[in-house]
Amino acid sequence: MKKYLPAIAVIFAAILWSFDGFLRQELYSISSFLIVTLEHGIGALILFPLLFLGRKELYRVNQRTWVSVIWISVCGGVLGTYFYTKALSYINYIDLSVVVLLQKFQPLFAIGLAAVILKEPITHRFLGLAGMALVGGYMVTFGGQSISDWDDKTIIAALLALLAAFSWGSSTVLGKHALKRLSFPVVTALRLFITFVVAAAVFSSTQSIEMVADLTSRQWMLIIVIVFSTGSLALFIYYYGLNHLPASHATLYELFWPLSAVALDWVIRGRSLNLIQLLGAIILLTAIILLPREQQKNE
Repeated sequence: MKKYLPAIAVIFAAILWSFDGFLRQELYSISSFLIVTLEHGIGALILFPLLFLGRKELYRVNQRTWVSVIWISVCGGVLGTYFYTKALSYINYIDLSVVVLLQKFQPLFAIGLAAVILKEPITHRFLGLAGMALVGGYMVTFGGQSISDWDDKTIIAALLALLAAFSWGSSTVLGKHALKRLSFPVVTALRLFITFVVAAAVFSSTQSIEMVADLTSRQWMLIIVIVFSTGSLALFIYYYGLNHLPASHATLYELFWPLSAVALDWVIRGRSLNLIQLLGAIILLTAIILLPREQQKNE
């Protein structure tokens, strides 16, 4: 059972992230950068004791590791979260499931980068499973919808979601590189702290700080819920799993995100899966179930 815990951790984090879209869509009227700043600021404050306890690890960090940490903080933390939150703000033009799936194209980026940067072995069978999972995820989310049905605002939201995919896909690989030198609690706390500093600097120089005072009690509650569920907590659990998995495999376990998001959309909003989506779910689950066996063969 213990050998499956890392995979279970990544899957559980992915399921938590499936709730994230519903929470962020409630905040569509707020500046996306303000949301990014506040959620990472609160998370950094909560996990700062972990950074303090692991401060000795920072003295042994080389330049390449610092580059990896800064990349996942800026590209994954600031840009990825911003692009994703901004895409979800187009709530009247694009469906939640479309945004979730499009940013889950990150395996295409992560698998390629893992092979180039981390020298992880990529077998033909693994590539086949990766393609199978992506096809299943596409079918689950789009359910036969034609791209010709999208309008300009939908295309903008889709491009933002794809930018989030690149940001998070590359961060998966660089995060794995950082975990070679640092423990996952320190990586999590350090990412939150650096992300907060960068996001706060950008927000204060481009927007009015008075926006914080204008937040309603419900908006504050939603931001705090994000921190303790789909934000910092999910990130902490995810880095535990990533610490014990190849980056190329972890990014595929994350495909539980679109699957659970579509299921939640059905339960909460009454949007049931059609035949194409059900077939896609079977394909996606099959690929994810076969991945642990492929990992054992590679090892």
